[in-house]
This record gives sequence, structure tokens and C-alpha cells, in this order.
Amino acid sequence: MFDLDKWKEIWATLRSNRLRTFLTAFGVFWGIVMLMAMLGFGSSMNAGMRRQMKGMATNLLFCWGQTTTEAYDGLPPGREVQFDIGDVDLLRRLPEIEWLAPRHQLGGWMNPSTVAHESKSGTFTVMADTPDFKHIVAFEYEAGRFINEEDMKSARKVAVIGSAVRDQLFAPGADPIGEYVKINGVYFLVVGVTHTLRGGQMGDQDANTVFVPFSTLKTVFNFGDHVGFFALTAKPGYDGEQVEKDVREVLARHHRVSPNDKLAIGSFNMFEVFDRFSTFLFIIALMAWVVGGATLMAGVVGVSNIMLITVKERTKEIGVRKALGATPFSIISMVMKESIVLTLIAGLVGVAAGVGLMALADFALENAHNTPFGPPNISLSTVLAAVGVLVVSGALAGIMPASHAASIKPIEALRAE
Repeated sequence: MFDLDKWKEIWATLRSNRLRTFLTAFGVFWGIVMLMAMLGFGSSMNAGMRRQMKGMATNLLFCWGQTTTEAYDGLPPGREVQFDIGDVDLLRRLPEIEWLAPRHQLGGWMNPSTVAHESKSGTFTVMADTPDFKHIVAFEYEAGRFINEEDMKSARKVAVIGSAVRDQLFAPGADPIGEYVKINGVYFLVVGVTHTLRGGQMGDQDANTVFVPFSTLKTVFNFGDHVGFFALTAKPGYDGEQVEKDVREVLARHHRVSPNDKLAIGSFNMFEVFDRFSTFLFIIALMAWVVGGATLMAGVVGVSNIMLITVKERTKEIGVRKALGATPFSIISMVMKESIVLTLIAGLVGVAAGVGLMALADFALENAHNTPFGPPNISLSTVLAAVGVLVVSGALAGIMPASHAASIKPIEALRAE
């Protein structure tokens, strides 16, 4: 039952040596703040990395041609592997492929093209794409649409522009839909404006890209049957490493590349990146609890030591209590309550400070899209878990002092100086 006198006694004991109580409580306070800061750091990295990958399929594979390093089938090394339209039909026969998007960049990799509208111009990435690409990298649309099948069949001169292209080529507030942009001297009708879901460098790249139908760029700029690279996704349930192996084998066979030539065809496997990403986040979360928990335990050890000193100072008082009939349980309960109250008060203040720190970090990082960190998110369950840790820690801190107090004999206590 709730006994007001006992709680007044606990409060009076804690106030009897305010400096010692404050320093002891500060150790617990700092421990819980560090724990929440570490958890917030982990969640911030999680949010940042997920923002970087947002809008991109996690079962994604890129493949591109490079230079052969081995002679094979009567052909010398040093050949450039150039993908073509024939590869599309071969890859579509693989049962594990869900979406397949051949892509080509006007001017070649890392070479932007001049795009103009009326008197304004700039250099941007111009990509030849198919409708399937919207299933591989998702976009939101500020206006209009993406490339469709009719654009491909009729080789329409239409373009979908990124938000940064719109901002640079058009006046503020102007609607670019239905307007024309000139790409290397050829006019294209703007049918859509994309808003990327990705952050960081990839988000900037999306915002500064102009998308045109693959068939149109092939015809207008005389690309022939060339394909720059492939972006594809695997069907659910397929192993990413095996999908990559099968795709590389098909492409190597078609282009007469040695099966042992690992450098002739380049690839980037998002399966592996996502697995590493998940493992990394798990390690970060584990380290947050380990480091933060260790700091908190240091504060708890301080509470235990101070409670031992307090018990020693109150030896006579405890002896009198026992001489007047106090049971060992009541002595243990008294010391344990003092320990839990001290730990809990300091910890709750630390939780409040930690939540405030996370709120400041959330405000600072909410719109910071070009950093590897995102807004931290400490869930209610995590806060409740921290409070639970505090209660348990306070109880653990009081076990040794309480046991020592309960073992004191009244006669010896009354003789103590």
C-alpha cells in the first residue's frame, strides 16, 4: 500500500546530501541521454539510407558492357562489348526477370547534353527509356505522365523532364506541359515533370534528367540497335546472386565472351547492397544498445556505490529500526525504494532531455536531403523500454546495499561510530 510517511522519508534522505545525490543522479541522467542519442543516431542513419534508396527496387540489377580481357572463340582480347536489341529478347526468356528496361544515354556515360527552351539552356542527362523503367525506379509526377507504349510505337518526340530541368528552363510558376524543349537541336514536346523519391546524389541525378522514348532517340540520333545498359528486376522469391549469374551468362554467350572473363560485362546487384544495408543497420542498432547500455550501467554502478555509503552512514539508524522490530524485508524495501526512486527520477529527466535532443535533430534534418542522415525516430516502445531498463537498473543498484543493510545486527549497529 502507498505510505506517505515512507515516501517523505525517502525524499528527506535524498535531500540530506544534495551534492552527492545530484552527482549520482547525473551519472544515470547522462547514461540514459547517451543511450537515446545512440539509438537516435542509429535511426537517423536508417532513415537517411532508406531515403537514398526510396523509389528504387531492392531486387534490382544493372548490367553494362566493358572490354574483354581474354581471347575466346577465335576473337582477340580488347574487344568492346556492346549490347543490342537482340539482348532484350534473350533476357526476356529468363523466367526470373520481372521488369526489363534497356537504356541509352545521349552522348554516352557521364556526358550531359544541351537542352534549351526559348532563351534558356543548360546541360542535362538525356536518357532513352521504355515504359517498364517506371516500375524499376518510381517517380512522383508534379505534372503529366511518363513515357507510354504509344510513344514507343510511334517514336514520338516527347520528353519527361526532372524538376531541376523545369526550374532552370522555365519561369517560376510556369506550366511546362505542352511546351517544347530542344535537345541537341531537335524539338521534343514536354509531357511530364517528375519529382524524385530518392535523396542525395541519386536524387539530384533524377532531378537533372530528361527522359525520352527509347525508340525515338534510336531513330532521331541514329543509335541503331545499340543498348547502353540494362536495368532489370527479379521476380519475388529468386536469389539475387543466381539472377545476376544467369543474366551475365546469357549476355556473355550472345557476345562471344569467355565464361571466365569476369571483366567483360559489368554489373551492379542491388540485392547484395540491400542485404549489406540491412546487416549494417542491425549492427548499428546493436552497438547503440551496447554503448548506450554500458554508459547507463556505469551510472547505475555509481548509484549502488553511493547507496552502500548511505547504508554505512545510517548504520545506527538501521540498528535502532531492527531493535524496535523492523523486519529484514522492511529494511531491504527501504533501501531498494531509495535506489529505484533516485534512478527513476534521474532517468526520466534523461528521457525528457533525450526526446528534446531528438526533436532538435529532427527539425535540423527534416529537409536536409543531401546528407546520409535522416530525421531520427525514437518510437514509444523504445522510450518505454528505456524506462523499464531504468526501473530494473534501480532495483539492481539497490540489491547489494539492501542486502548489506539487512545483514546488520542491532547490537553491532548501536556500537558503530
